Amino acid sequence: QVQLVESGGGLVQAGGSLRLSCAASGRTFSMLSMGWFRQTPGKEREFVGSINTSDGGLGYADSVKGRFTISRDIAKNTVYLQMNSLKPDDTAVYYCSASRTFGNRRPDYWGRGTQVTVSS
Repeated sequence: QVQLVESGGGLVQAGGSLRLSCAASGRTFSMLSMGWFRQTPGKEREFVGSINTSDGGLGYADSVKGRFTISRDIAKNTVYLQMNSLKPDDTAVYYCSASRTFGNRRPDYWGRGTQVTVSS
């Protein structure tokens, strides 16, 4: 089992920045990738980005490329999502995820989510 706990969400004005954190615990050694999804009411959960745990390889959705950055602190077992130039369309619940496959497109574990609200 892997436990994921997100933090860092909140309310920010358009153009501002936020950093989300995801602390992982449990059998994290079995995960090949971690990352982030987001979801708004009535819509499917949307891939945001991923980081491979073996080599740090990154992947991003086109909608966030150039504005969002994923990083990690191996010693702390924590993954971060730095969000810059935020737009109202980025408003969503953001979920941390972990996967037994590369690219984090099919997560096996999810956090509970953290709300990000971007005001115009």
